[in-house]
Amino acid sequence: MDPLNETAKDSLQASAPQGIANDGTGIVALDPYLEPFKPALRSRFTKAQQWLQTINDTEGGMDKFSKSYENFGFIVAPDNTITYREWAPNAMRAYLVGDFNGWDRNSHEMKRSSYGVWEISLPPVSGKPAIEHDSKVKISMVVPNDQARAERIPAWIKRVTQDLNVSPIYDARFWNPPQKYVFKNARPSKPASARIYEAHVGISSPDPKVATYKEFTHNTLPRIKHLGYNTIQLMAIMEHAYYASFGYQINSFFAASSRYGFPDELKELIDTAHGMGITVLLDVVHSHASKNVHDGLNYFDNSDHLYFHEGTRGRHELWDSRLFNYGSHEVLRFLLSNLRFWMEEYQFDGFRFDGVTSMLYLHHGIGTGFSGGYHEYFGPKVDEDGIVYLMLANEMLHNLYPDCITIAEDVSGMPALCIKLSLGGIGFDYRLAMAVPDLYIKWLKEKEDIEWDMGTLCFTLTNRRHGEKTIAYAESHDQALVGDKTLLFWLCDAQMYTNMSTDSEFTPVIERGMALHKMIRLITHGLGGEAYLNFEGNEFGHPEWLDFPREGNDNSFHYARRQFNLPDDEKLRYRFLNEFDSCMQWMEEKYGWLHSPQAFVSLKNEQDKVIVFERAGLLWIFNFHPSSSFTDYRVGVEEGGTYRVVVNTDSPAFGGLNRIQEDTRYFSTDFSWNDRRNFLQVYLPTRTAMVLALEPTLDPKWRSNISLGFGY
Repeated sequence: MDPLNETAKDSLQASAPQGIANDGTGIVALDPYLEPFKPALRSRFTKAQQWLQTINDTEGGMDKFSKSYENFGFIVAPDNTITYREWAPNAMRAYLVGDFNGWDRNSHEMKRSSYGVWEISLPPVSGKPAIEHDSKVKISMVVPNDQARAERIPAWIKRVTQDLNVSPIYDARFWNPPQKYVFKNARPSKPASARIYEAHVGISSPDPKVATYKEFTHNTLPRIKHLGYNTIQLMAIMEHAYYASFGYQINSFFAASSRYGFPDELKELIDTAHGMGITVLLDVVHSHASKNVHDGLNYFDNSDHLYFHEGTRGRHELWDSRLFNYGSHEVLRFLLSNLRFWMEEYQFDGFRFDGVTSMLYLHHGIGTGFSGGYHEYFGPKVDEDGIVYLMLANEMLHNLYPDCITIAEDVSGMPALCIKLSLGGIGFDYRLAMAVPDLYIKWLKEKEDIEWDMGTLCFTLTNRRHGEKTIAYAESHDQALVGDKTLLFWLCDAQMYTNMSTDSEFTPVIERGMALHKMIRLITHGLGGEAYLNFEGNEFGHPEWLDFPREGNDNSFHYARRQFNLPDDEKLRYRFLNEFDSCMQWMEEKYGWLHSPQAFVSLKNEQDKVIVFERAGLLWIFNFHPSSSFTDYRVGVEEGGTYRVVVNTDSPAFGGLNRIQEDTRYFSTDFSWNDRRNFLQVYLPTRTAMVLALEPTLDPKWRSNISLGFGY
């Protein structure tokens, strides 16, 4: 019996707390509003159990099943015998072709099993593999109703390359390096507070080019470490034919993108990050696949329904891509093994699942607005097979890798998305708080500062499902894409070109923009969730937007880069924002507010535009008023004592106006205020925020830096 599968079955049957149902409806005890939907919860849960049992009975367990990359594709035995296997049941005959046989389409015929799996073994030649390392290969198939051969890139191939001078179609490479990369550093422990730096290797350079894995390792990783992020989310790693797709049109699922370098260079990147104590997540795309035929999975064996649903159900009308059939045994093999491959071969620490909304619903979220009504999450519009796949994926990952992190990108608010399977949940660790950045962009576009509603801001930041961890963020890559702008560009616009130098006038526009940039990030960090995310470059207020080279912009790289030279320039104000972001991350490292209970908001004053809350023993005070400052402003606090500033957005170290005296001590008064047992009085300059801590929590090394506004 398979240990993983036994553990999975046990968790399904025995992990629910005593008195909680073991039939997938345990979540109802946490959320009674789910009571009417118990049948749907049972159905999902039962189907997940059935798949686990089927995999155990027919495949020898989930452990073996999810390592099918050791049985499919190209496998090299210790004696250098090469075995190649491919699932293509619609093919009548199949042949392995490539550089190794001069592209002879008849010399190396494959044998078919009763399940439609084609296989060929190539004995070694003079003790060496019959196929040379990094040489080109393909599978050539005779298919029904087609006079020409169907020649495809192997589905499980581990390296593909593209030469645009010859053709946009990728070439498959037999990847079998004589020296295997040996990882030097163990995976870091799962962070209690995930501070995530969302990054794209190709744009991680100020130069107009495609940056490399090596450049990211040597240049970008030290920046991330300095900033204080403990997790990196790498985008656009799985091979995608079209660079401008941002990595979301995958054609080879087991291949790391060759446009940034070689596989071992990606391994070195991850290994180096682990040596710095940084967790590395892969932005995985299992929600859809490229519609490419010659170098993708589409019509692989000339059938419309091999990996995907047939007809319109198998096509995403907005993404112009193919949709997986999650109810297929072989599709589950492919996708679950894909996750396992990235964890084992490259030592990733988890995944951010892209496009989860599309996987959860048959309408894929197209033309659908989610009101939060529970009826929207159950019934005929839900793709139960998609939900069950995500259940199986999370259960497999968390059983095999207890420190694995999984994140769901879902706009719908699906209940139980981040609840464990034993209670009837889908099993993710985190969900993205996608409404938060939308609010900021909407307000910056449509409202004057004085119109900002403090109650709405607090509600949006705290409106998350109890017991389901949420990642808060002010802006991600979505907000930076062409057609939109970064937050600082919305705030400052044209003056970013003329007044971001310290030698230029510190105009009201720049002063406002920098102040709100810091305040938005700080309140999002402190109030918005159980983890925090930032897209690379936005920490220092990257100008303009993000746009990849394409026909519509004359294939320009001008906007497909991150201008890290800006915060490095001592004469530019970007460095102030960069260091403030670093202060936030390191302060969280010390106080751990992200993994502390949700904040208590004691004040949302609409007239004064003031917000006050407590979290992790810290007192957070925000004055969003565009013109009013307040002297001796009374704020409530639960724990009495002497408080001192530990974060100050107005610090000159962060480009502020130095209106808050950081050596001031604030003494509480034992008198109830705003439902708190004590109060203290502070000076609140306009557009400033500060975080106060009880004096005993400040050790000497922190006090020595406090005058600079740093918490590290």
